[in-house]
Amino acid sequence: MSDQDKPYTVVVGVSGTSSSPTALAWARAQAEANGGRVIAVRVHPTPHLPVGGSAGASRIPQDPATLRAQQQAQLERDVADVLGDGHGVEIRVIHGGRRRGLLNEAKDADLLVIDAPRKPSMSPLLAHRVVYAATCPVVVMPPSISGAPESALTRSAQAVGRAALRSAGTSGRPGFRPPAAPTD
Repeated sequence: MSDQDKPYTVVVGVSGTSSSPTALAWARAQAEANGGRVIAVRVHPTPHLPVGGSAGASRIPQDPATLRAQQQAQLERDVADVLGDGHGVEIRVIHGGRRRGLLNEAKDADLLVIDAPRKPSMSPLLAHRVVYAATCPVVVMPPSISGAPESALTRSAQAVGRAALRSAGTSGRPGFRPPAAPTD
């Protein structure tokens, strides 16, 4: 099959926490606009087995085949919840690291669509590293577009900003006091 015979392919990384609804919808629209197909990918890490006599050693590790089947079923539900039944999206669950898994799945794709990380403390450079290592164009759905809730850091910064603004607005005004907050 030559490159001309190959269908336009959009690979979309689907988060296990958010289900990546905006990325899925955007990927499907892009594939439909180009007469192509969508491959939804979820990468789940290798479970770490307890080593030595630690307190966690009493836990029985989950069977990798069972874990993979659960991830596959969850990904199928997530895609159906976002795109509806009969969505026609190919579902793939990959075992390993997120960056490597996404890059391997997208190596022959025409486009890769991912969500930006939800928490800055969790792989803040995942999207950055994917963009620089990908062999196809990458679309990153920023939280402001994908509807992700604001992080605790963002909410805290906004509260500090409001307090500073309120303080600056009342400084130098002797006798001015903002209205008291209503009491219940």
